Amino acid sequence: MDSTSLADLIAVLPDGDGWGPTTTTETTLNGVPYAPFSKGDKLGRMADWTADGKDGRDGRGGRQQYNRNYRDQQIYGAGSAALFTAPVAEADENTFSVVSREPTKTRYGRGAVFTRGRGQRGASQARGGRTTLQRPGRGGQQGYGYDSRGGRYNAPRGGRRFGWKDYDKPARNRDASINIKPEWQLLEEIDFNRLSKLNLDADEGEDLDSYGFLYYYDRAHDKPPVKSAEKRLTAIDRATYNVTTSSDPVIQELAERDEATIFATDSILSMLMCSTRSVYPWDLVIIRQGNKIFLDKRDNATLDMVTVNENAADAPMEASDGTKDGINQPTALSEEATYINHNFANQVVIESESSKVNMPNDNPFYNEAEETEPPASKVYKYRKFDLSTSDEEPMYLVVRTEIDAVQKNVSNGEDQYLTLKALNEFDSKAQGSGGALDWRSKLVSQRGAVVATEMKNNSVKLARWTVQSILAKADLMKLGFVSRANPKSNDKHVILGVIGWKPRDFANQMNLSLSNGWGIVRTISDMCLKREEGKFVLVKDPNKSILRLYEVPAGSFDDDGEDETIPETDAGDN
Repeated sequence: MDSTSLADLIAVLPDGDGWGPTTTTETTLNGVPYAPFSKGDKLGRMADWTADGKDGRDGRGGRQQYNRNYRDQQIYGAGSAALFTAPVAEADENTFSVVSREPTKTRYGRGAVFTRGRGQRGASQARGGRTTLQRPGRGGQQGYGYDSRGGRYNAPRGGRRFGWKDYDKPARNRDASINIKPEWQLLEEIDFNRLSKLNLDADEGEDLDSYGFLYYYDRAHDKPPVKSAEKRLTAIDRATYNVTTSSDPVIQELAERDEATIFATDSILSMLMCSTRSVYPWDLVIIRQGNKIFLDKRDNATLDMVTVNENAADAPMEASDGTKDGINQPTALSEEATYINHNFANQVVIESESSKVNMPNDNPFYNEAEETEPPASKVYKYRKFDLSTSDEEPMYLVVRTEIDAVQKNVSNGEDQYLTLKALNEFDSKAQGSGGALDWRSKLVSQRGAVVATEMKNNSVKLARWTVQSILAKADLMKLGFVSRANPKSNDKHVILGVIGWKPRDFANQMNLSLSNGWGIVRTISDMCLKREEGKFVLVKDPNKSILRLYEVPAGSFDDDGEDETIPETDAGDN
């Protein structure tokens, strides 16, 4: 039947007896609203009763093919939900045929789709002529790419710091280390990028005086312990002191003699020199008296504590309920690490009068009449550094440094001064471990990998220890590796090994620049010298890489009241 005879047939047949639509101007077809469509719209089945059943089988009794291509094989409009709710009046479905155009995608590998261009979550950025390979099964959070040479690289993830597993992690909002008072005046706000560009070359320093005594280091700890005979960390009561700058009688005497312009302790100075590596909040008190600057700290300040995994990508977090997994919280880990460092330095020396090396002066802080414990092996060396530039009058800095032990050089028999520090392992499988290796099985066989991991997770702590060793002009820095006897308990520890480095060699491995540290010290000091006499506070923002310098009233921090212990997170610290 040709088209002419078909048109004639439709024209002569009465309504209801034919099978084609009649000419009408109504907007409904047999009572059903009819919406016109354009040629670009996708057409599909009005209803597909064979697509799925209640038992998950199709109309032919076979199971649906839910393979990796099934998503893109579905036809627009397929499924039990019809496009129109009303059935076709007196129409035989078998006489109709639907021509559909299924969307196609080029696929490579297991469900991976090559895309180009930029995207936020659905596609990674493609730059430099590289093609990104998306993995849709992971929600578009992780992308991989291949460069022109066929090498694989991790594609950018829209500026996210964590991987796809961390998409739902809450933001870490830490509290400030000090309560910011309304009457404090903000003088400067310096971001770490500016600090990292500072540079000042200083000399090697000269010794002014030495106080205290040293015991010899026990070399038996350098040997790796036998597994069945691990060395237990023992609590040894010895009197140690961490006197701040303004309370040090030797520094007060040196200041009266105008030995320098800037005075500090190695703990305070190392924190300032390594400030660009810090993550946790801290604060320093700076006092200007006349033309002198005293870098000071508050009593029980946070920088006195030894942090754990501060620089890890997944640093330890405070428990939300305050009790869950309490021993692995940052505060508890810091107290544990401080306890370990105190006892480790006392345990690895040989306490004997015959092996005692005395300095010209006694310990300036030890009072035998008042103390019930013997003093620890410690020498306080007061050293002087030149921070002058070529176009101005000389500026010197005096710092109190510490030496922990002494040992004989095996080659020439001369004494070598040591600093003793301890890294601690809490639980390699716990949150906040930073992907650390198991020390018991890897410390001997993969020592380099263990140390590299600690450099990454504890960058600021190791940098501070290295700076303190260089300031004291120590010949070696001994690092002890101390682990829990039981990962679930933090009161018993074992010493797994001790490794020694030359401080400057260790600084080169960490990419630690002392010139940058001296530049930071000089810049902060100049800011305070330009002001009138008074007291200043340098605060590390708890959640940003920023230092803020405040001018505070003269009487601040004189009393050990609640003003110094209540942290506050104000609008500027969030």
